[in-house]
Amino acid sequence: MKHLIASLSLCALLGACAMADTAYGPAYGPRGAGFSDYRIEPGRFRVTYQGGPGAPPQQVADYALLRAAELTVAEGYDWFRITDRATSGRPGAGPRLSVGAGGGSHGGRTAIGMGVGTSMSLGGGSSVIQSLEVVMGQGQRPADPNAYDARGVMASLRPPL
Repeated sequence: MKHLIASLSLCALLGACAMADTAYGPAYGPRGAGFSDYRIEPGRFRVTYQGGPGAPPQQVADYALLRAAELTVAEGYDWFRITDRATSGRPGAGPRLSVGAGGGSHGGRTAIGMGVGTSMSLGGGSSVIQSLEVVMGQGQRPADPNAYDARGVMASLRPPL
């Protein structure tokens, strides 16, 4: 029983490490978690955010929006519109560890047992990548569901320090 409890505790600890949120910041290297962007033309950018292994897809999408908002303000614009959006990768893919227990029979005697098991991702699988093409504008934001107020997005989505 002690071995089972120790194994389950180890799995919980490893699972908690694997599901840590991705920190917001620039990507370092071709496969590093974080944002990257480039100017297509004045007022038009491609923004990409790659989450680390285990990062929730919604967090990756929010961080891509946040980077688009930061660029919009830095370029002197008020709002941005998403003209193209692509998501790739699968969250939670990768190796998994399972632990179980059960009962059986030996020497003509039968034992009744109950099985207990757990499974959780150990991380290291593919990560989610969100890519946005944005067009920036000044003045009042258009009445378009794909248009965002840059300062409003920054106030809503900026991660706590």
